[in-house]
Amino acid sequence: MPSQDAIYRFGPFELRARTRELYKNGIRLKVRPQPFQVLLALLARSGDIVSREELRPVLWSAETFVDFEHGLNTAVKELRGLLNDSAGEPRYIETLPKLGYRVIVPVTQVAPVHAAKAKEENTTTPAASVAVLPFVNLSADPENEFFADGITEDVITHLAKIKSLKVISRTSVMTFKKREGGLREIGERLGASTLLEGSVRRAGSRVRIVAQLIDCATDEHLWAETYDRELTDIFAIQTDVALKIASALRAELSHDERARVGRPPTHDLGAYELYLHGRNWFHQYTEEGYRRSLLDYHAAVDRDPGFALAWASIAGAHTELCIGGSVGKPPEETIALAKKAATHALEIDQELGEAHGISALIQCAFDFDWAGAERSFLRAIELRPGSAQAHQHYGWLCSSLGRYDDALRQLRRARELDPLLIPTDVVTHLLRAGRIGEALEEARKSAREQPGTPRCHSVLGWALIFSGEEAAGIASLERAVALSPGATLFLSQLGQACALAGDVKRARQILDEMHDRSTREFISPYHFAYVYAGLGETDAAIDCLERAFERRSGAIYGIKGSFLFRNLRDHPRFESLLRRMNLS
Repeated sequence: MPSQDAIYRFGPFELRARTRELYKNGIRLKVRPQPFQVLLALLARSGDIVSREELRPVLWSAETFVDFEHGLNTAVKELRGLLNDSAGEPRYIETLPKLGYRVIVPVTQVAPVHAAKAKEENTTTPAASVAVLPFVNLSADPENEFFADGITEDVITHLAKIKSLKVISRTSVMTFKKREGGLREIGERLGASTLLEGSVRRAGSRVRIVAQLIDCATDEHLWAETYDRELTDIFAIQTDVALKIASALRAELSHDERARVGRPPTHDLGAYELYLHGRNWFHQYTEEGYRRSLLDYHAAVDRDPGFALAWASIAGAHTELCIGGSVGKPPEETIALAKKAATHALEIDQELGEAHGISALIQCAFDFDWAGAERSFLRAIELRPGSAQAHQHYGWLCSSLGRYDDALRQLRRARELDPLLIPTDVVTHLLRAGRIGEALEEARKSAREQPGTPRCHSVLGWALIFSGEEAAGIASLERAVALSPGATLFLSQLGQACALAGDVKRARQILDEMHDRSTREFISPYHFAYVYAGLGETDAAIDCLERAFERRSGAIYGIKGSFLFRNLRDHPRFESLLRRMNLS
């Protein structure tokens, strides 16, 4: 019998016997008692064959009369689903016909960590951390700026595949493109102990890259290298930089991580340059940027049909256009294009974390396949543990399902990896969880740190309103509108707040303005629903939500726990909509 305190680790998983919990990459999985007991019994005897008869008393007492064969088969099938395993090609659990089952992966049993020991371990040195500052473009042609930015992002991408490193994401490091402040100050703001800085000079078919890794606290150069090679060696250079940084920081790499870091995205340099152009457009985060990115991404896969990362990026651009309500027609065609591109990316490369990540978002936002999306998010995080976006999007899924503690863990991890990311996700989900005091504290901090960011003021507005400070809350929402006058996201929330405060006249003026603008531009029905909900016009609000559902527009996947639709929750039509979204 396994010890009640036993903790078993295998692959990315950890099983804790006392608390009956199963984790993958630190994220708790939902598992029923029977599959859990089967797994515990198999891990306790890893490498040995455990017969079906030996598993009978593990699952049911002698006095319990059940269909044992069916029950065990169901438990093993569920277990394989959780582990992303298969009977035909097992990675973890092998079936031996007429004999039983056997765990075929190395298993480590670790001693349970008690409170005092845990406190001691939490004070040890944190994981090595690095921020890759934007490489400086020294080429004669300023148009090569996109190429230097591409080198920066691809080095970050390689490093993010290494679990033992904390790697700061692109969004945050790009704010230091002009190198404002000293290295120590930059490191403190990014939460990084080391900085990689460098330059790129491109001339004809040659490229010269200079890179140096610096300790933020001491200004010591931990590693430096100059690469003067043919442009066709660019992928080998990126891999070498990532591996040299990992070595300098004494980061442990598994065999699979080393292989993923060394795998080039394409062997066609022309396709790669087209992809970089497309990614440059995508990072403008506008409708035009997404559409222009698609032209370059498609040109890239025309040159190299096996360019999986470009296919995943095509799926990402289509997904953003649809969620943003920018397709201008029924969404089925755009959704189909996104799904096709994501599927093709995975057919080419099952080890591509970006492909699993965008597949997960599609399953979540368009198909409402929550279990499938969760599996895909977990796989994306397994392949790219340093991806802030994967943690952020997984947090959204957890929140959509009402799992707010899990959501906040993921969103806080995303913020660690991308510290200058707009910090409002954490506030929003604290509000959804009803933790108003914490939300208000976080919101005030966010508004102080990023006073020019409208979303910081909008979430502060709602935190103030729910704390009883109605006038201050509306003033904060007005500030959000003033900072982004064209965004109906903030205008519609102001309309709801005015209606709830009894200023019906102003709420209707905002609604009229939105209807007038909708004759000239697309406005998500999701935003109209905000104002109607505030006015107490429940059927009109739900009409809008149903249109948003049909178009897959706005954050429709998150309506179940939205604090802006709390007065709709008991309405039969709202409950019916949740059932259609597999959220009931």
